[in-house]
Amino acid sequence: MQEQRTSPRLRTLKAGKISFGGGVIDCTIRNVSASGAALDVTSPVGIPEHFTLIVEADQSQTPCRVMWRKPKRIGVTFVD
Repeated sequence: MQEQRTSPRLRTLKAGKISFGGGVIDCTIRNVSASGAALDVTSPVGIPEHFTLIVEADQSQTPCRVMWRKPKRIGVTFVD
């Protein structure tokens, strides 16, 4: 299988929050790169295509767009 990512992802295990329209969903950041991340979630149902990923440990807020969804994980790309 050929790698399709534009930059390699590094494994991580950080707590994050998916923030959108006044709602917040907890997530776990499983891997991250300069262009995106994979997030573990309880369920991808109800998570919109665009949201802000908040990582309190890094004091960061990054706009994201969902690229793919699995039963308990979503892949996102970071939006400028």
